[in-house]
Amino acid sequence: MEYKRKQYDVVMERIKEPRLHIQVLMGPRQVGKSTLMDQVLSEIDMPYYLYNADGVDPNDSDWISRTWQAVRNAMLLSQSKEALLVIDEIQKIENWSEIVKREWDLDTRNKLNLKVVLLGSSRLMLRKGLTESLAGRFEIIRMGHWSYKEMHEAFGTTIDEWIYYGGYPGAQRYTTNFTRWRNYIKDSLVAPSIEKDVIMTANIYKPALLKQLFELGCSYSSELLSLTKILGQLQDAGNVTTLATYLSILDECNLLVGLYKYANDEARKRQSIPKLQVYNNALLTAYRGNGYEKDRIDPQVWGRWVESAIGAYLLDVAIENDCNLYYWRDKNDEVDYILERRCAVLAIEVKSGRRGMNSGLPKFNERYKPYNSIVVGTNGISLEDFLSSDIMRLMP
Repeated sequence: MEYKRKQYDVVMERIKEPRLHIQVLMGPRQVGKSTLMDQVLSEIDMPYYLYNADGVDPNDSDWISRTWQAVRNAMLLSQSKEALLVIDEIQKIENWSEIVKREWDLDTRNKLNLKVVLLGSSRLMLRKGLTESLAGRFEIIRMGHWSYKEMHEAFGTTIDEWIYYGGYPGAQRYTTNFTRWRNYIKDSLVAPSIEKDVIMTANIYKPALLKQLFELGCSYSSELLSLTKILGQLQDAGNVTTLATYLSILDECNLLVGLYKYANDEARKRQSIPKLQVYNNALLTAYRGNGYEKDRIDPQVWGRWVESAIGAYLLDVAIENDCNLYYWRDKNDEVDYILERRCAVLAIEVKSGRRGMNSGLPKFNERYKPYNSIVVGTNGISLEDFLSSDIMRLMP
């Protein structure tokens, strides 16, 4: 039986509802958006029309109108009272949101029951179009990277395998050949994401610098690294402002983020040294790994992989539940991750052999009085239990 991610039920439910909003299925590359949509289409009982904008000339914005009108004509010929239009990789078309707005509003005025689902892999470009032209007309259904629980249920992936190889289903078959797996991640996943979803959709004046920043950032996942120090390790580095902008763009594309330090005021947060964090631990392994057998037996190295994996998981939790994710540090005291939702705070310390005893969690608890605080790993909640549970139950 083909595995269905939890968003399957959400998409199915939205399609069955009365026509209210455009549904936007959004997520990074290779997380199963198209597969999930195919699963939904195979089960619905209304006529549907599926198009992919991936091979269309980006300047041919009229393609959307022609496609839309073809579906309208098909509904007339078949006398269908409702139908579903699905367009994949919609963000590839220039001015796509303006055309979608015009066609959607036309159907609304004519009381045509044509429901619409849009799929896209560039969160950056989708957000721009949605906020500029389609305000009030859409709902977003987010698909993040595959969690340990999903990979385990779908492929039997072990906890250690997920920590090291991350959550890309398409790469799972290559994990027995590390060189082939690494090449697949870099060539088939990273390169298209950087070259198509980032460089082609944002004002990147130094694409080589962005690529260097991304690769270095992946190598330092779960580490604090100031932008000034990063400048010293990059060629043609420009300035700190450029790096901060590029790091923000990589975050928008679900690749790499610089977490802020937790503080009571916004200015102190944004002035802090960023803690680099990949969205999928496969990115850390692809750029820093030396092979599973070697890295797994080194407690210091493996502890870093564990902390990064927890951070990647928490990033998806934060996006899905409208939370903010931080770290905290004061001199030698630190807490690995701080999850905040509506002023309620969950402090998370990861114990995995990377560091010795750390008094950071008691100090943080004393200073900030979080709603809850937990230890994950040694002498705390097991990694498997933590990664398999709904941690939002620990917050109000």
